[in-house]
Amino acid sequence: MTAMDVHATDRLLLSAVEGKEIPGVVAIAVDDHQRLYEGAFGERSLGGGVPMTLDTVFWYASMTKALVATGAMQLVEQGRVSLDEPIAKVVPGLASPQVLDGFDGSGRPILRPAKRPITLRHLLTHTSGFGYDIWNASVERYMRENAIPLLVDCKLSSLGQPLAVDPGESWEYGISIDWVGQVVEAVSGMSLEAYLAAHLFAPLGMSNTAFIIHPRRRPRLATVHQRHPDGSLAPIEHEISQEPEFFMGGGGIYGTAGDYAAYVQMMLNDGRASDGTSVLKKETIDLMGSNNIGDIEAGVLKSVLKNLANDTDFFPGMSQKWGLSFLINTKDAPNGRSAGSMTWAGLANTYFWIDRTRRVGGVLMTQILPFGDPAVLKLYDGFERNVYRGVTVAA
Repeated sequence: MTAMDVHATDRLLLSAVEGKEIPGVVAIAVDDHQRLYEGAFGERSLGGGVPMTLDTVFWYASMTKALVATGAMQLVEQGRVSLDEPIAKVVPGLASPQVLDGFDGSGRPILRPAKRPITLRHLLTHTSGFGYDIWNASVERYMRENAIPLLVDCKLSSLGQPLAVDPGESWEYGISIDWVGQVVEAVSGMSLEAYLAAHLFAPLGMSNTAFIIHPRRRPRLATVHQRHPDGSLAPIEHEISQEPEFFMGGGGIYGTAGDYAAYVQMMLNDGRASDGTSVLKKETIDLMGSNNIGDIEAGVLKSVLKNLANDTDFFPGMSQKWGLSFLINTKDAPNGRSAGSMTWAGLANTYFWIDRTRRVGGVLMTQILPFGDPAVLKLYDGFERNVYRGVTVAA
């Protein structure tokens, strides 16, 4: 049963806007069969005068990853691709991965062959060895000195990066899910956008979700804002390429909070859409939500590019694991979240969680850089606490 204090949650979100901590926010909470809360406050663009609404379109950024992983796991269910065979059988571009072992005295990169092949499980768990320039100084240097395009440009050459570490040896957050998108395309014979539209978005009624911003949705697009060191916020121009050479499976999707909440609800409902359509098998979700990295630790991010991300640790002092493709807290969290819940986030401060133990989850979306914004994280924590105050578990 649930009995959320809607007014208290409204006040919480509105106070963050009125206190000028954020320009605007949309938050939605769900259980496995109904929407428990929905609210939209503030503006889509600071000073623009256009109110934030429930149908506002956000850049999902790395919340894209779970959607792409879901598409890949559908193909695993069908026996069309394996989690643990060398994925180069499907994507030849991963046949001879090179590991970046630093730079020599002249500044040239030191590369060597990886110790073992990359598998789909490696990619889905961020143990493939691929990194991100935002969180890995060696990757950032390699990309900068070798003129590797930024991922937001969606050039295929942006995937031409060496590994930061050997596959299977550590958790290194990076471009792994962009490669999973390439796997989905190779196995399905469809573009990543077309595959997800047909096999995930349509069954879930996610009609506002896509890599390409449709002209009808563009007027509802929220603006990305930059938080300056003094705490002030300013709108900036930021958009994923709308003429991509590849669909960026790691962070290229735009959509509404309500659409993403439908995805969260499907995961809570053991893979079934609201109309009963099966999107995933329960056993698949069980696997996706379990520790797939053994003794490796995950989740803690130390930023290299401070304008894009703050240092972030969602569960300080707690062992954190990774599923396919979710961060997993190994103990009950102070805000009410059960041990073994699934979560992740997007660079512009969008967040979601899926608690299958208590059958509750939610999304909170803003559009602010850098990632891990303290004001948004405080608001997210308060929102989640309000959700759990209204949740009781039947005896």
